[in-house]
Amino acid sequence: MMCQLFPGKVFAMNDTRWLDADEQRAWRRYLRMHAELTTRLARQLQADSDLSLADFEVLVNLTDVPEGRIRVTELAKSLQWEKSRLSHHFSRMEKRGLVVRENCPSDARGAFVVLTPQGRAAIEAAAPGHVETVRTLMFDGLTDEQVDALESIADVVLDRIDRHDDGGLRSA
Repeated sequence: MMCQLFPGKVFAMNDTRWLDADEQRAWRRYLRMHAELTTRLARQLQADSDLSLADFEVLVNLTDVPEGRIRVTELAKSLQWEKSRLSHHFSRMEKRGLVVRENCPSDARGAFVVLTPQGRAAIEAAAPGHVETVRTLMFDGLTDEQVDALESIADVVLDRIDRHDDGGLRSA
């Protein structure tokens, strides 16, 4: 059986480009680090502010835009969420008074998600503990050079993801 992963390159299934030992070790450490950080950050937010990590992500996106309002489609894209997930999550946040929905005057089918004063207060209260946890678990243990390397690695990977976002993989 043949498989085309990269345009112009066809691999037989037995030609799988397996990770070598160093790559496998690095990949698994990355996965563990991501899972551990996500779990710890979620626990801290829930315990200290009664916000989920998903709530915090929505609120951060809203504080990053003028007037604390963003189109639903733009927010879904920024969060990398399906519209249905955002809709369900938004409904829960709306019931808690953190956000409201506003119709879009220029597009009858469009809507905005808007940060409420209660939502702003919630993120302002949550942010100091969250950033302290990020600093303690991540950045306090890294040198300036390691932070630069982390940023550089993230840039390379994100660029590759952006170039491959059409669903196909291309060699670079």
